[in-house]
Amino acid sequence: MTDLWQLNTAADERADKPWYALYTRHQHEKTVAQLLSSKGFEVFLPLYSTVRQWKDRRKELSLPLFPCYVFLHGGLDRPLDIVSTPGVQHVVAWGSRPAPIPAAEIEALQLAVSASLRMQPHPFWEVGDRVRVVRGALEGIEGILVRKKNGFRLILSVEMLGKSVAVEVEATTVERVAGQDWLLSSSRLNAKPLLPNRGTSGPSRWL
Repeated sequence: MTDLWQLNTAADERADKPWYALYTRHQHEKTVAQLLSSKGFEVFLPLYSTVRQWKDRRKELSLPLFPCYVFLHGGLDRPLDIVSTPGVQHVVAWGSRPAPIPAAEIEALQLAVSASLRMQPHPFWEVGDRVRVVRGALEGIEGILVRKKNGFRLILSVEMLGKSVAVEVEATTVERVAGQDWLLSSSRLNAKPLLPNRGTSGPSRWL
C-alpha cells in the first residue's frame, strides 16, 4: 500500500508541473536539451527526419520540429541552472510571468513522435475543421484537418508559440468534434492560416 501511495503521489506531482518553452540560439536545440537533461531537468525536443540534397550527396537529417525551442517540464525553481545553460536565450513568458503550455498540446506531440509517424513543420493554423482521431496510434488526439495533395494531415499546434506541425492521417480515422457546426468542406480544408498576434500582448522573455 505504501509503495502504491508513493507511486501515485509521484505521478500527481509530475502531472501538476506545467510545461514551458525555452528559446534557444539557432541550431543549439539538441545541445540545450542534452545539457539540461544532464542537469536533471525533464525536457522534450520533438524531431523529424528530412533528406537534404547537396551537389555530390544526399543526407538524412534529424531536425527540430520547432526550431529554436526546447520544452521544459517544470524546473523553474532552478532558474539560474536553466538560463546559464549554453545556448539558452530565455524562458518564453507572457509579460513578466513564464507562460505555461497546455499539457494536452505537449502530450499530443509526444504521442505522435512515439508513434513514429511522418511529421514536419507546418504554418500555424487557427481555422479549419477540428477533428478527433478515433482509431490508430493517435486515437483521442484532436487537431485541425487540412488537405495536402491527395491526402489529409492533422495539424497539431502549440498556440502560445504560434507554431504547428503536420501529421499524415487517413480521413476515415477522424471524426468532427461534437458541438461544431461546420462541415468538412474543401473551402475550409484549404483555408489560409491566421497569423499569430505579434503585438505587445504576445510572448516575451522571462529572465
